[in-house]
Amino acid sequence: MSVALYAGWERSSSTAEGRETRHSFSFGPHYDPANLGFGPLVCHNDDVLDPPAGYPDHPHSELEIVTWVLEGALVHTDSTGARHVVEAGRAQVLSAGTGIRHSEVADPGSGRCRFVQAWLAPTAAGRDPSYVLGEAPRPGSGLVEVVGPSGLPIGTVGARLLVARLDAGQSLVLPEGARQHVFAATGSVSVGEESLAAGDAVRITDEPGHTVRASEATELLVWSFRGSAHPG
Repeated sequence: MSVALYAGWERSSSTAEGRETRHSFSFGPHYDPANLGFGPLVCHNDDVLDPPAGYPDHPHSELEIVTWVLEGALVHTDSTGARHVVEAGRAQVLSAGTGIRHSEVADPGSGRCRFVQAWLAPTAAGRDPSYVLGEAPRPGSGLVEVVGPSGLPIGTVGARLLVARLDAGQSLVLPEGARQHVFAATGSVSVGEESLAAGDAVRITDEPGHTVRASEATELLVWSFRGSAHPG
């Protein structure tokens, strides 16, 4: 059982024209054998794009790719025929399955875009690619499950993404889960005895019931996993 704090300033970063990405896990040339993932979560990237920058058409396979837009809007197109402008406060799940190509660029009409993207290992390989887009949770409604059994479908059994928008002084209790990845996207909070500023995260293993308390307006992203077979 453990609660481990990961400071945002310690994340590795990648830059390109109009784009900056901060990586919570080992990624590409930023290889770290001690930080390959957390349960089925193998990537948790925090991207900032200046229009029209982004990621041109590229392939993926056998990944569940979940994107949460924090600011601005992201234009998504893929080889399933999907094309959407994903606005702030919305989630999308791209199940790459046997193979898919997609592109993601900042919407020129919406200014700077910031989004968090997570990649998860699917429970079963060989599925057909698919795409789904979800609505935003209402501010002040506590933890809202945006991906999982009560939200958008995902091909990783037991995985849930919950989002909360807290005002200063508000608190909530984290759900039960064998593993939980708690990320302060904005603002600042305490999680048990740990204090998180924007960009910080805690990884919790087999310690349910922690209280989160916001010291200022905060957007919180929580990945919760039940009994994962993935050892990360």
